[in-house]
Amino acid sequence: MLFNSYLFVLAFLPVVLAAWWLLPLRSEQRLATLAGASYVFYGLWDWRFTGLLAASTLLDYAIGKRLHAATTSGGRKRWMLASVSLNLGVLAVFKYAGFAASSFNSVAAWLQSGGRLPVWDIVLPVGISFYTFQTMSYATDIYRREAKPASSIWHFAAYVSMFPQLVAGPIVRYADVDAQLKSATRRIDWNQFASGVRFFVAGMAQKVLLADLMASRIAPLWEEPAQLQLVGAWFAMLGYAVQLYFDFAGYSNMAVGLGRMLGFEFCQNFDSPYQSESIQAFWRRWHMSLGRMLRDYLFIPLGGNRGGAILTVRNLLAVMLLGGLWHGAGWTFVLWGAYHGALLAVNALWRIGGGFTLPRSVAQAATFLAVVGGWVLFRAASLQEAGDVYGAMLGARGVEGEPLAAVGGVAAAAVLAALLSATWFLPNLWRIPERLNAWSGALAAAVLTLCLLRFDSASPFLYFQF
Repeated sequence: MLFNSYLFVLAFLPVVLAAWWLLPLRSEQRLATLAGASYVFYGLWDWRFTGLLAASTLLDYAIGKRLHAATTSGGRKRWMLASVSLNLGVLAVFKYAGFAASSFNSVAAWLQSGGRLPVWDIVLPVGISFYTFQTMSYATDIYRREAKPASSIWHFAAYVSMFPQLVAGPIVRYADVDAQLKSATRRIDWNQFASGVRFFVAGMAQKVLLADLMASRIAPLWEEPAQLQLVGAWFAMLGYAVQLYFDFAGYSNMAVGLGRMLGFEFCQNFDSPYQSESIQAFWRRWHMSLGRMLRDYLFIPLGGNRGGAILTVRNLLAVMLLGGLWHGAGWTFVLWGAYHGALLAVNALWRIGGGFTLPRSVAQAATFLAVVGGWVLFRAASLQEAGDVYGAMLGARGVEGEPLAAVGGVAAAAVLAALLSATWFLPNLWRIPERLNAWSGALAAAVLTLCLLRFDSASPFLYFQF
């Protein structure tokens, strides 16, 4: 079920909010209701994978209890290893087995070897990378003595499956919502609820009115990337940068808004990343919850930046390679992760070496262009396609701009320029003062109505594929 669908906005959400706030339920019953609603939400994508979500929840809940009860270091390590093995095993089967087998077969063919592995065609469960990361972080925090196990299975099930952030984040640590889950019987805070509505509607507008609009404009250019020339290639990539920006910003704001309507505060996940003045700043502002997870559970345990320049570079490359693989099982994502790891390494070495500081506008422009260069790998369906786009962006097939006629010509270029300017200069929703008054309520209603009129052409969020 999509957030940007009639079923969700006009049926599912009103029923869930009514059940959550109006029924005289105790805390456990309320959390069970939330978990049940979240399973319905998830099951409407593909009911077959609700069993996988339930199994992951039950196993890590049980492991968390065992971890907390273990009295020896060896026992705690064994249970921690069990959690990591189970979660990574699930990802290996559903997300990476086909990629590994096809890569092995490609190498075998190149070596003219007779050995081949079967390539499984398995449907990727929606949100699997997100909820496995959450359940694994839960076990890790208990292992580190940074969190206590959930007080009941309903607390943990609600945490893992909570529909506002189940399929694409933000990735929430259990310790950050534990107290909120335990106070699930509190009364409605109308200011928080109104803020949630504002975030939800604004996020929907970013997705439906901006991201999907740009997606429709650049789609013809991506049908034959091998035919792109310089102007068309740059339009396709800048357009994709805008589409991805508003698509992910929209989802992040809608998730926060839904959480607030239910009385939960989720962490900020998006902070105007195209206004960053370095690649390090970009990763502090893009998919912020993932960045924190990679930092806390991979980069710092590997040694962080404490071992000197060489180890810092090694750790950055390792973490970003894994970050690329987390996004997708494909060589384009591996190279995208390596690319960002290399950029972060250069950034770190520049800082360690005391390199000069660029003017703010120059630093922002350079960072943005570096990010767009990476988006080629992120968007391309194959390395061949990525190579075609890179070549076109460098003028390998000429400079003509005829393809722009297919996407709206000058008018489309003007829209692209306006949206790019918005990503560079306008404040994001978190920085706009929250004032609930007549005009803002009327504006939200008007925007929601406009979005509803465009639901027939709505598309899934881009991050749902991960």
